[in-house]
Amino acid sequence: LQSSGCGISPGFAEESIGPEEETMIKATGKSYLVSPSLPDFHGCSPGWSSAFYGAECFDSEVHRYIKNLGKQKSSESQNIDAKKVELEQLLMMETKNYRKTIKFYQKLLQKERSSKGPETKSVLPKLRVQLQEMKSKVQFLELVKKYVQAKQWGVESCVLPTVIHNGRTDTVDVAPTDESSLFLYYNTEKHQCNDQNGIKVLQAGTPLGLMAYLYSRNAFLEGYVQQFLYTFRYFCTQEEFLQFLIDRISRTLSSASLDPSTSLTKICNRSFYILQAWIEDCYSVDFATNTDLLCTLKDFISSKVVPLNGYGERLLSLLEDASARKSGNANQCVSMDKCEEESEKDRKTLHSLCKKLSEDVSRKACLQTENFNWKLSKGMGPIAQYQRARLYTISSVLPKPCYNSFTEEFPGSFAKADEVGPYLLIEYSVQQLFCQLTLLQQEVFHKCHPVHFLNSRALGVKDKCVSVQKAVSTETVSLKVCNLFLSKCVQDQYLLQLLRNADNISTWVAAEIVTCHTSKLQVSLLSRFLLIAKCCYEQRNFATAMQILAGLENLIIRQLPAWKILPAKVAEIMEELKAVEMFLKSDSLCLMEGERFKTLPTIPSAHVLAMHVQQLETGGFTMTNGAHKWTKLRNIAKVVSQVHAFQENPYTYAPDFKLQSYLTQRITHFKDADISALAADNCANFHQIPADKQSRKIQDTLRRMKATFQ
Repeated sequence: LQSSGCGISPGFAEESIGPEEETMIKATGKSYLVSPSLPDFHGCSPGWSSAFYGAECFDSEVHRYIKNLGKQKSSESQNIDAKKVELEQLLMMETKNYRKTIKFYQKLLQKERSSKGPETKSVLPKLRVQLQEMKSKVQFLELVKKYVQAKQWGVESCVLPTVIHNGRTDTVDVAPTDESSLFLYYNTEKHQCNDQNGIKVLQAGTPLGLMAYLYSRNAFLEGYVQQFLYTFRYFCTQEEFLQFLIDRISRTLSSASLDPSTSLTKICNRSFYILQAWIEDCYSVDFATNTDLLCTLKDFISSKVVPLNGYGERLLSLLEDASARKSGNANQCVSMDKCEEESEKDRKTLHSLCKKLSEDVSRKACLQTENFNWKLSKGMGPIAQYQRARLYTISSVLPKPCYNSFTEEFPGSFAKADEVGPYLLIEYSVQQLFCQLTLLQQEVFHKCHPVHFLNSRALGVKDKCVSVQKAVSTETVSLKVCNLFLSKCVQDQYLLQLLRNADNISTWVAAEIVTCHTSKLQVSLLSRFLLIAKCCYEQRNFATAMQILAGLENLIIRQLPAWKILPAKVAEIMEELKAVEMFLKSDSLCLMEGERFKTLPTIPSAHVLAMHVQQLETGGFTMTNGAHKWTKLRNIAKVVSQVHAFQENPYTYAPDFKLQSYLTQRITHFKDADISALAADNCANFHQIPADKQSRKIQDTLRRMKATFQ
């Protein structure tokens, strides 16, 4: 991210923005003035980047910018409130300028497409460069804002024992505890993004010590908070974690003053900050699936927090919004603060405009890129070649596509799936089928959470082509086998649904092929699926690509005579898919290399990702003294964080609901199909022997038998 050289056009300059007024929250006839010492209401969740990059999320440029922010003169001392005010004004101004420039860019683009403005051809490239610079500026300021928020409310390591004592009712009787009793171990490492010679890196700790470290000054900056929210279920239950936060808030809320320098105030505000981050990031996997946990939290906020602090109303509102989003009724939620509602609307509008810009830029870049050509050795095979030279990098395995557009109106008639059969798959183009299959896959992928991929062995997920047996229902899965979570920890089993959907698509692919009644149609459909899979991995939809590959690798499918008459160029795609599969299995973070995952949509293979997490889960989680290995948990959090990273960049193809309905019906129709039984009813699935050759064989056999008896 660059913080300079953002050249804003004078025509887009905005008038100066005054300081924001203090937010008033009104509820049930009462008005609370929100203290400036309380955490900001928006964006408490550190986000996936914090868990993935850790301390490297904030580079040296961010540190230098923060150091000079809020200073009118070089001799002035730093002031956190002045920094926040100046940063909010800069971010608001740059965001509005960026939004106006995008709208102006879109108008020029429409003129160019309608051939009404030939003079715009020379303006668009310059404006596009300017937009990229402005986008980098906005992203940099948002990163700085996250840094300022994360820097607040933490305590020094020596104060961490106080965090433990403030949650106990018998504090007077408890002997003083030092930091070593929390079993927190550190290694000294040198960081590129920090001016200090070395920093302390957490290595291990007891469950109580790991929860106490959430209150460390650098917990947010190091990515610890987000990593903890992903992985705490390995060493404590949701109820235990919630009770830990409730105890801290209960002991500090009444005695905490508005002075942000006191330890009680820092502990109280950090508790609210962590609680809100937990709700924002993990509501769907912890609170939505555990009504008792949700009721406990609501009762505590209503009875203990609301009477003493206006922040309680915000937490209740946040829970209502999260519940509405989970049930799909987010549009019915009404914000209590009009200013916040308007800001959120502007943010969403800006996000959509950024998407359109990124798509336009990436599309133009794709048109200038040559199509990727796989070079596979027929003698060695793709796997041997990969092991020999490791030639498949992220840039070579994932080629840039050369399609003009996937969002055109799709022609073609539509009829019921059971009446048309597989013939509609031939009527639509490869690009059309790819787009709609991708949108269907995206719908199920965006419902998953990084936590869903943890502890998958307990759900029965194995390293097999078919990861989940269809005959086993979700309710009958035993959690006692290989359960790495605590026994009382509630685990959402959405991963089983995700993997079962993948198996259904693989079965559908195989069933469509074996039910073709002619060899010509079978070859056409086989070619169609191979080309769809090629489009999928080129467009980074690895989930559907691997599902199609699994269907084509079915034993019945591999023995079909149609493979012998398949065009050679199309048959080579099968080897390409196997090479891509090998690449995906080679490294758990292979899709996060470079910068392409930040701008291009990606859907990973759920089963491959689950296997990578299982590999990281292999081995003990605790040391000989009982402390939990945080380095192991941190690596697991880094791998699963890519789920949220990929969900930030959705595919924006135009949906064809008729085609999606047809595909859904066909997939549902064949989800429990027996491929061998379907293949037995179709003569096109068997190698045919000519009639004259067959009769000669029978005559020769009879002649030999007759000679035997003579």
